[in-house]
Amino acid sequence: MKQIDQQQVQRLKEQAREVRRQIIAMLGQAGSGHTGGSLGAADIVTALYFWEMNIDPQKPDWEDRDRFVLSKGHAAPLLYAVLAERGYFPSDRLQTLRKLGSPLQGHPDRSKLAGVEASTGSLGQGISWAVGMALAAKMDHKDYRVYTLLGDGELEEGMVWEAAMAAAHYRLDNLVAFIDFNGLQIDGPVEQVLSPLPIPAKFAAFGWEVLQIDGNDIRQILEALNCARLVKGKPTAIVARTIKGKGCSFIENKVEWHGVAPKGEEIARALAELNM
Repeated sequence: MKQIDQQQVQRLKEQAREVRRQIIAMLGQAGSGHTGGSLGAADIVTALYFWEMNIDPQKPDWEDRDRFVLSKGHAAPLLYAVLAERGYFPSDRLQTLRKLGSPLQGHPDRSKLAGVEASTGSLGQGISWAVGMALAAKMDHKDYRVYTLLGDGELEEGMVWEAAMAAAHYRLDNLVAFIDFNGLQIDGPVEQVLSPLPIPAKFAAFGWEVLQIDGNDIRQILEALNCARLVKGKPTAIVARTIKGKGCSFIENKVEWHGVAPKGEEIARALAELNM
């Protein structure tokens, strides 16, 4: 287990804030993309890359690195912002998001950008990638760990549960899945579209260790990651309650901001709030 102190927590909060600023700036420049979910899960992915994972941005293909798979691939701006902040590529490249010829496409493309572990976008496939990676580590007697982030609406995909069943069957205690539980998806509240609730009980029924946290609370994220390292013989699901659009008051908990980019005065207002 890693020690957690208030200085670390505060540093990670500031890094997550910078990640959110980068998300707004790049989406504003692109004029399209997914704002709400990218902002909401920024604390989780920041904690993974800046505190939890054993990685080296100078050696993105290092065999023994920990892996992160963004299963909710539409939140690509979040992944790109964190990769840039972590040093995988220069931050000025973020302004090429969704531009013709840019490696920063609307969904992550493993063949185009160092640091991207899996090309995701079709929901449900990311966790399936992650299960395969974790199983490969077990078969190769490797110690690396695999992390993935799913959306709550993504849980409506059947292949998520096939992957969950396989992960428990193969006792993949090197696998941690965060569920970004903000309650909203592109067509409305998840409970109204096709309810996946109760999420914790479902993962528990599939044989996973289940933790429930506030996904916008850095300390709770770090504590959950420490707890996951102690779990043996089964994978861990961290059900993280988040606020979609976290950090920008006029975006928070608004389903219409799922796949809309800020423009004009909205960009300025969002950056002003994130600079407070």
